[in-house]
Amino acid sequence: MNVKIIVRGKTKGTLLVSKNPINFLGGIDKKTGLVRDKNHDLFGKNLANKVLVFPFGVGSSVGAYTIYSLKYNKCAPLAMICLKADITTASGCAISNIPLVVAQKQDYESLRDGQQVSLDAVSGKLL
Repeated sequence: MNVKIIVRGKTKGTLLVSKNPINFLGGIDKKTGLVRDKNHDLFGKNLANKVLVFPFGVGSSVGAYTIYSLKYNKCAPLAMICLKADITTASGCAISNIPLVVAQKQDYESLRDGQQVSLDAVSGKLL
């Protein structure tokens, strides 16, 4: 499938799919990568070394620094796939060198938790 590139890069990994937006500042432990928001569908799961799929980010723009902290602490996602690229997620991925793409709705809805993918966010392909 074709994706819109926001932050370039290439990776392979396992999808971690959320149906809910993510608040990186309040909902993610920046030292471990664990989702700590008890009301989130990914509560208790770890983002580390996964290809994170979620509709968009919410909350404070300071969440971009949480994404950077995840990378610094070696517990960041390998890449992120969104339905809509918000400024917090885009800037966080950009400063952390984490590939970020936007998928078309029909493609986004076909992504499944645990699925193995290869993301080429240089040519805009997700396999």
